[in-house]
Amino acid sequence: MPKIKAWIAAARLRTLPLSISGIIVGSSLGAEKPFLQTSIFWLAILTTIGFQVLSNFANDYGDGIKGTDDDREGEKRLVASGIISPSQMKKGMLITTIITLLIAILLIYQSFGSEDFLLSLLFFGLGLASIIAAIKYTVGKNAYGYSGLGDVFVFLFFGLLSVLGSYFLFTKNLQWDLLLPASTIGLFSMAVLNLNNMRDIESDKKHSKKTLVVFLGASKAKIYHYMLLIFAIISSVSFTFLNFHSPKQLMYLIAFIPMLINIKTVYLNKEPKLLDSELKKVALSTFLFALLFSLMN
Repeated sequence: MPKIKAWIAAARLRTLPLSISGIIVGSSLGAEKPFLQTSIFWLAILTTIGFQVLSNFANDYGDGIKGTDDDREGEKRLVASGIISPSQMKKGMLITTIITLLIAILLIYQSFGSEDFLLSLLFFGLGLASIIAAIKYTVGKNAYGYSGLGDVFVFLFFGLLSVLGSYFLFTKNLQWDLLLPASTIGLFSMAVLNLNNMRDIESDKKHSKKTLVVFLGASKAKIYHYMLLIFAIISSVSFTFLNFHSPKQLMYLIAFIPMLINIKTVYLNKEPKLLDSELKKVALSTFLFALLFSLMN
């Protein structure tokens, strides 16, 4: 595999639609003019993509050097297969970190200028926290992805920080009901992670990667999965009815059809490796929800 293709594979482009879904939702609620016409939105998108690619590189590196990816299902991992060396991946992580931080600084300046120093400092701190979280998921002795905490961090960063943070960049304030769409994105993102962990349960057990699925067991992990999707749907519908002005706002319900089908698929599943294709379905359905939600709110 040529190097350029290897790095593209390591970046895991299929994860990007899910990662930017929260930015789309938060920006659509916060921007006074069409959010696609704002520099804040596009800088936030680029920053989020940088964090996601960094997370994917770090995940490839961390699981690769620990041997967790040696017999995994799904996409091939580059460090584990020897296509990209650990030292090369570390350099890729460093370069991605620097580029992402520069874009984040530009985003912060675009939003707050030179006047709100404390807010600028706060968001710079959140950027650093995002980088640390991206790396520490699988890297190091105390990687939180090996201790069942991955779900919590996904909810915080993909849901709350993504939606509420992007909204705040536009408005400089927050409202309590925004927790509902933020929770929707966070819970859907957790569902994607849960599918990934259900697929890899046997490999994770073998390599002492104690994901929440490993703690719960396969049967309870399925129940947990149903709850994630159902509560995500309830959260978005609740927000719409609290801010209702047109039936068109409910167009996003179309995106929930694949989610409901996914519940049935997970219920009937007997072979974890067959869940691999479901990750993409739920991730893209989340992205579709974000697009439809943003168009009608």
